Amino acid sequence: MSDTPAQRLLLVHAHPDDESIGTGATMAACVDRGDGVTLVTCTSGELGEILVPEWTHMAADQDDTLGEHRRGELDAAMKELGVTDHRFLGGPGRFRDSGMKWHEAGHAVAADETHENAFARADLTEAADLLVEVIREVRPQVLVTYDQFGGYGHPDHIQAHRVATYAAGLAAVPSYRRELGEPHDIAKVYWTAISESRMRESLRRLREDGDTETFKGMDPDGELGPFVTPDALLSARVDGSAFVDRKMSALAAHRSQVEPDGFFFAGAESGHAFWGEEFFRLAKGTPGPLGHDGLETDLFAGL
Repeated sequence: MSDTPAQRLLLVHAHPDDESIGTGATMAACVDRGDGVTLVTCTSGELGEILVPEWTHMAADQDDTLGEHRRGELDAAMKELGVTDHRFLGGPGRFRDSGMKWHEAGHAVAADETHENAFARADLTEAADLLVEVIREVRPQVLVTYDQFGGYGHPDHIQAHRVATYAAGLAAVPSYRRELGEPHDIAKVYWTAISESRMRESLRRLREDGDTETFKGMDPDGELGPFVTPDALLSARVDGSAFVDRKMSALAAHRSQVEPDGFFFAGAESGHAFWGEEFFRLAKGTPGPLGHDGLETDLFAGL
């Protein structure tokens, strides 16, 4: 009898902590059910903002050891979620965090200068082939990654979307690079999403609680830009409320990037269902049975 789980989920994220923020509850729920969960992280997050003052020496312009540290944080976070198969695309250090800066419109854009090994500069086919090999090994029915904007414009998120999308297509081609494994067609591809109505509700609670700094400048009743997805375009809502404690523990493990008294753990949204609900857009595949709100409740629905 094969030990391979009948249902297998592959997630492609850009940096350590992205997986816990956007998909931690879904990952924990799948693990608890016995599904196979494989996380591929594309960089070590070498240029992330360091939130612990005594660790600032790890910055890229000093010791340049933040990437190694964040790999340890990711390992600890995956233990909290129960995920045992987590990898870096091409191995740790193959691609470097590209960095970013903020555009006046409020979204991320490419930094003025990038490292020669920055993920955003990677050859698309080279990077995709590394993922093709993983796809053909793991043979997932479901792939999760970002939308074409990478959620908020970060060049590494956008590149992760491109690499995952291209790799999913190449992996299914019978004649394409057979040395990378037997062809495999992923049945369903999802993009992570933030529900517009939930974001507006969250902002409203934050402002009512007196928090004007979190998502500064964003009005609960104003234009929210491409960060959110109109509810009519959502495909799935995973209720991971039973696993929200594990998600929050995973987030806390990313100590260099997540403040223990910050937005995730304090204020109006702390303890709310916001963190246990995760939303997705179906980019490929046929929707399965829908819940009462017209959304799938399981990414494997219909398979």
